[in-house]
Amino acid sequence: MSVLLEREDATLEVVDGNALTIRGEADFDSAGPLAQAGRHWLAELPAQAEVSFDLTGVQVASSAVLSVLLVWMRSVSRHSLNLRRVALSLPLQRLVDITELAPLLATTETTCVEPAPARH
Repeated sequence: MSVLLEREDATLEVVDGNALTIRGEADFDSAGPLAQAGRHWLAELPAQAEVSFDLTGVQVASSAVLSVLLVWMRSVSRHSLNLRRVALSLPLQRLVDITELAPLLATTETTCVEPAPARH
């Protein structure tokens, strides 16, 4: 695991060598830095490298997070990378469905993960 960006509200990590992973409350304040950090990491990968995006740790759905995802997807295309999987939290999956962005993810494996039950 390699931390690319750590903020009070959100963290961006590379997990398992090829998965950009956001954890926390990614919002409008953090969207720009998250998009930029991910874009720089993607630009350094060799052409045809396989990558995944894991947004299951983002439990608050916002258009800011979708903007980050779209920036990263453009970077994948621009740098001739292979996007293998996009994993979304349930709130983000609902937002993708509402905004009709699902067709943009149609060429990838998109999964939705239910949040873990709270422990008391």
